[in-house]
Parts: sequence; C-alpha cells; structure tokens
Amino acid sequence: MKKFFSNIKKYNKYAIRSAKAELHSEVADSRLNWLWWVIEPFCYMLIYTFVFGVVFQNKTPYFASFVFLGITTWDYFNRTVSGSVRTIVSNRDLVTKVYIPKYILLISKTYTYLFKMGIALCIAFALMLFQRVPITWRVIFLIPIIFVLYVVTFGIGTILMHAGVGLNDLENLVRIGLRMVFYLSGVFYNIKTRLSGTLQFIVLRANPSAFLMSEMRKVCLEESLPSFEGLFIWLVIGLILCAVGIHLIHKNENSYAKAV
Repeated sequence: MKKFFSNIKKYNKYAIRSAKAELHSEVADSRLNWLWWVIEPFCYMLIYTFVFGVVFQNKTPYFASFVFLGITTWDYFNRTVSGSVRTIVSNRDLVTKVYIPKYILLISKTYTYLFKMGIALCIAFALMLFQRVPITWRVIFLIPIIFVLYVVTFGIGTILMHAGVGLNDLENLVRIGLRMVFYLSGVFYNIKTRLSGTLQFIVLRANPSAFLMSEMRKVCLEESLPSFEGLFIWLVIGLILCAVGIHLIHKNENSYAKAV
C-alpha cells in the first residue's frame, strides 16, 4: 500500500487534469454546455417521480427529494463500477506507450464522477429547500457516507478493471448484474416499507448501493443518525477490496500492454 500512496501523490495532478479534460470533452459540442450536468439528473428525477409518485401513487414523504438522492448515489456507483471494466482497454494508446499506474486511470474517472455527484447534491439540497424538508446538523454525516461509497466502488472498480483486460464479455455481465442491483437498491421505492424480514435485511446489508443510499436518505430526510456499525463494516470491506484490486494491478500491470 506504500507504493499505492506514493503513486497517488506523484500522479494526482495528472488524474485531475485528465478528469478536467474528460468533463470538457463531454460538453464541448453541446450548446447547453455544462448545464447538461444539471439537466440530466433532474430529468431522471422528474421521470421517476411522475411514474412512481403519481402513476403508482407512492406516498413516501418528500418523494422527489427521496428519488433524487437515490439517483445521485446510484449514478456514482453505477458509473464507477461499469466504467472500470474497460478502463485499461479504452486507454490502450496510453497503456502501451507510457508507464502510469493503471489505477490512476480509474482515480481520474472517479474525480469526474465525484464532480457530477457534487452538482447533483447541490440540486438535491435546493429541491429539499423547495419541499421544505427540515435540514438538521445530521447532514454532515454525508461526508463519511460518501467516503465509504468512494472506497467501496473504487475497490470493486480496481478488481473489475484488472479482470476486464482478459475477459472480453465481462462488460456485458457487469451491465446485467448492475441492472439487478439497480432494482434492488430502492432508487424509486423505500426498501424499509416495501420489503420485510430476511429479504430486507439481506438487501440492505449485502448491497452497498442500497445500504449507502438508505443512509444518505436517513441523514438528509429522516433527521436520523446513520448506522455507524454498518458504515464501519462496509468501510472495512471496501478497504479489503481496494487492497485486493491494487495488489492484482501491481502484480500484473506489466502484462497489460501485451494483453490489450
């Protein structure tokens, strides 16, 4: 891990510049430019709110904010995990010509997604104010929740990034798996009221997306403290996943240039 932190310090400026370049390229040909980073999540929130709040008459309090926080959490988790599979292959020219620790490529991606998540959270708070949601000091626990989300997704991402070099079909398998995880994460419904007993326990404990989404809603909408025990458990799991993924990359990164 010492080598990992040393590389982070050495290549962090590159990761930041790369993230900025990707953000710029996404909106370079759009007339609305950066406004798309606001419009896209807001439109998804409107769609889910209409379908599940109006059509299916969901009675969850502050449902629009409830959905938006879910979308914000899921979007970061989904983008990081799904995007990690082809990270090395899609950067073939860089990998084959210049040495750079391969997880730096993923870190650059996470910076991009964190920036978008920050914009989405600003919109979420504006929506909460519009709906007159009582905002308490407990919202400060968003910081450790987002930190745990980052660690867990980065850990999963490093493992999938390594596996994606040799498994061409992994991207499709991950896409299918994420679709199932999406429906079990409670983006547009409350797991605590829709599921019960053992199934609720399994979904909330075994699915990091569902658990962290639920914790984010607790501190923002329910004026409650998060589950510190649950956060600690997932932090430990995330650190283990990170250690495994980083070890695999350090051990095999010299062979990636030949594989791609």
